Amino acid sequence: MKVLVTGGAGYVGTVLVPQVLAAGHRVRVLDSLMYDQTILMNHFLDPKFEFIRGDIRDSDCLKTALKDVDCVIHLAAIVGAPACSKNPELAKEINYDAVVQLDKLRNRSQKIIFASTGSAYGAVEGICTEDTPLNPLSVYGVTKTDAEKQLLDSGNVVVYRFATGFGLSPRLRLDLLVNDFAFQAIKNGQLIVYEKGFKRTFVHVHDMSRAVVHALGNFDNMAGNAFNVGSEELNFTKEEVCLAIKRHVDYNLHFSEVGSDPDKRDYVVSYEKIRQAGFITNISLDQGVLEIIRGAVMLEDRTPFANVGSFPWLKQTTNGRRR
Repeated sequence: MKVLVTGGAGYVGTVLVPQVLAAGHRVRVLDSLMYDQTILMNHFLDPKFEFIRGDIRDSDCLKTALKDVDCVIHLAAIVGAPACSKNPELAKEINYDAVVQLDKLRNRSQKIIFASTGSAYGAVEGICTEDTPLNPLSVYGVTKTDAEKQLLDSGNVVVYRFATGFGLSPRLRLDLLVNDFAFQAIKNGQLIVYEKGFKRTFVHVHDMSRAVVHALGNFDNMAGNAFNVGSEELNFTKEEVCLAIKRHVDYNLHFSEVGSDPDKRDYVVSYEKIRQAGFITNISLDQGVLEIIRGAVMLEDRTPFANVGSFPWLKQTTNGRRR
């Protein structure tokens, strides 16, 4: 199969592309490289890999990217409530208008796997399933919800409502909750958290990518549906995330009464539907936290985290070796 990955040089894309190639597919990536990233360079030796540098909003560029592809994995987006609120016009252009254009330009036989978000649900009481009414409360949630509706109405699509991602990627993001909390604990030795009892659900970036590869191999059975992507075992309150980090990092933790989440995400999510479709996640929160701690040493002297020094925050094991 020939696959187009839009936004393939991003947080999920840089983990996903090698997985899709390893599954035997040909991969074409369309990305604007807005962060000047060069992290897909190692794939150019592979004749199954192709790259187009361009903007998803450019119709001519998109027509070229769509030529002869069997499936589009649409990751390109302005991601997260803060980024979208900062520039709502750009968010609408990329998160919704570009999807409408993509849907218009694609051949009806071309499949789409669309990366949506749990932020589409807004504030929910009780357990959240795919049948829970959508009520997005942020620009991010609204634009992604409108886009997934466009595609579901058109058909030949699988929509994934991802939980909040975490874990390391070649195109690292530190604004994601688990990554942010862990790196703040590492860098500053302290963390101030609001809405400690709010429950969120998480999914490791490698499991996000595995889920997409699963959809590629099972598209016909999954088409026309939206799926929550994550695991009930990764439903945690913010306080529980902080305490999971504290098991491995010595830092001061303070809970504040000031602050609120613009998406009002405070709910337990069911992943029964995607489990019935044959997919389960592999990576736990604890594994992801340890990964972030181990990976932090590679940021020393290369990023604003250079002042971590010799990483005194790592707890000692009984034999005196750092873990």
